Amino acid sequence: MSIIFHFSPNFSKKKRKIKDIKFVILHYTGMQSEIESINRLKNPRSKVSCHYLINRKGKIIQMVKDRNIAWHAGKSKWKKFKNLNHCSIGIELVNKGHKFGYQEYSKKQINSLLKLCRYLKKKYSIKKENFLGHSDIAPLRKIDPGEKFPWKKLSIHNFGRWYKEPKQIKNSIKKKTEINFYNNLKKIGYRYFSNSKKSSKNKKIIKSFQQHYLPNNVTGKIDKKTYIVSHFLSS
Repeated sequence: MSIIFHFSPNFSKKKRKIKDIKFVILHYTGMQSEIESINRLKNPRSKVSCHYLINRKGKIIQMVKDRNIAWHAGKSKWKKFKNLNHCSIGIELVNKGHKFGYQEYSKKQINSLLKLCRYLKKKYSIKKENFLGHSDIAPLRKIDPGEKFPWKKLSIHNFGRWYKEPKQIKNSIKKKTEINFYNNLKKIGYRYFSNSKKSSKNKKIIKSFQQHYLPNNVTGKIDKKTYIVSHFLSS
């Protein structure tokens, strides 16, 4: 695996221990070009960075050393963890994103990502389920890497979780489906919602879940399949 070094000054001074690295968080750059993205990730005024960037041709660029804390996750939660910058490695994939013309991820890009994830997983003993998207850990703020990201393909290579397709979806749903759905999400790891209080923010949580696991059904509504998939993943 070939890695090019293009270091950013945007990281915390204190180094972390190898055992502190527990997650890999995937992002898209969400900017109009690769050059613009790199310039922003290297600009001290932007106060953002990542450990690795993968361009459309599959070239891997390291921007922050693994043991340094890059500023990629921001305010975030997953299970018992808060502010995941401290315990994660951030990977940016060059993609214009929803604002500038969301693209399919290129084959070369995903192949390089698989190689990099394999390397990081082995080196830091990262659990399969701890490969996540920015929208998973910050669903109220972020929508990347988005519904075009091939989570199912990654799961085949043991990066991230997936589910078995339900053979049949019954027409009836229990009255407590909504409560059970949020209980399932809490077990999976999602945060930023209340099991007891209804909130307009909850639609963003549902969409984040659907972008990851039901990319052809990003409605923000708890339909039968959304509920069943949440139940499978939380079991």
